[in-house]
Amino acid sequence: MKNTRTQIARFLLCLLIIAVALTQPLSDAHGWGAHGHEISGRAAAMKLPEQTPKFFRKAVDQLGYLNPDPDRWRDRAESGLDKAMDSAYAPDHFIDLELVPPAAFDAVNRYDFTAELIKAERKPTAAGFAPFRILELFQSLRIQFRLWRAERDPNKRKWIEQRIVNDAGVLGHYVCDVANPHHTTIHYNGWSGDNPKGYAVFTREQNQGIHYRFEELYVQTHIQLNDVAPIVDKERVIAKPREEIWNYIRSSNALVEQLYILDKQEKFNAETKSPEHKKFVSGRLAAGAQMLRDLWWTAWVTSAPAPAPAPTKP
Repeated sequence: MKNTRTQIARFLLCLLIIAVALTQPLSDAHGWGAHGHEISGRAAAMKLPEQTPKFFRKAVDQLGYLNPDPDRWRDRAESGLDKAMDSAYAPDHFIDLELVPPAAFDAVNRYDFTAELIKAERKPTAAGFAPFRILELFQSLRIQFRLWRAERDPNKRKWIEQRIVNDAGVLGHYVCDVANPHHTTIHYNGWSGDNPKGYAVFTREQNQGIHYRFEELYVQTHIQLNDVAPIVDKERVIAKPREEIWNYIRSSNALVEQLYILDKQEKFNAETKSPEHKKFVSGRLAAGAQMLRDLWWTAWVTSAPAPAPAPTKP
C-alpha cells in the first residue's frame, strides 16, 4: 500500500511539473530562437577567411548547431525539477544597459562588475552578465588556439580541436543574443515605465509579448540564411576586444526604440508584410554573425606567438 501511494505521489508530481511547463508564457522564449541562432552561427562560419585552420572552416554545420546550445541548457523540464542551472546562467544571455552604473563599465571581470552594481544598490542578476560571458569565452578560445599551435601529439590536437569548435559555437550564442536589441535593455518584452508613444507592452493575458513575436514568430517565418550571409562584411582583427564588445552592445541598444517604432507601424509576427521590418531583422542577425566571425578570427590571429626580437648589434 505504501509503495502504491508513493507511486501515485510521484505520478502527480510529474503531472504538476508538466502542467507548469505548459503554462509558461511564450514570452519566456530565449535568444533568437533556434532558427535565428543557427542562421547567425552558420553565416559567421561561412565567412571565415581561408587562413583559418581547415578543421575550423569545415565545422560550418556544427558551429551552426551549437549556436542555440545555451538555450537548450535551459530545458523547462529540468528547471521544473531544480532551477540551479537556469537561474545561474540566465543572466549571461543579456545586459540591461540602463541598470549599469558608470563605474561598472570598467570592471575587469564579472565579480568586480557585481561589486559595482551592489554599491549602486542594483541587483546584478537583473542587470545581466552578457559582455563578460562573451569575453570569457573569447579568451578561452584564444588559449585553445594557442595550445593547438604548440601541440605536436596528433591525438591531443584532435581533442583541442573538439574543444575549440565547442567553445566557438557556444560563444556564438551570447554574441548573437545581444545583436537583438531586446537583450540590451529593460524594455526586453514590452516598454517599461512611462510610455507616452504607446509602444507595445507585455500583458499576461496576451501570452505573446513583443520579444517572442519579434525573435521567434517573425524570424521563423521570414528570415533565411540567404537573407543574412550576403550582408556580412569582410573580416577584421579586433584591436581591443573588451572595448569592442561593449561598443557592439551599445550599438544594438541604440536600436531599441527603432524596433518598437517598427512594431507600432506593423506588428512583428508570422503575417508581417513590411520590407523595412525584414531589413531591420536581417541586419541584426548579420551584425551578430559579423561580430562572432571577427571574434573567432581575432582569437586565431592573436593566438600566434609574438615574433622574436631582432638581435641587437654589439
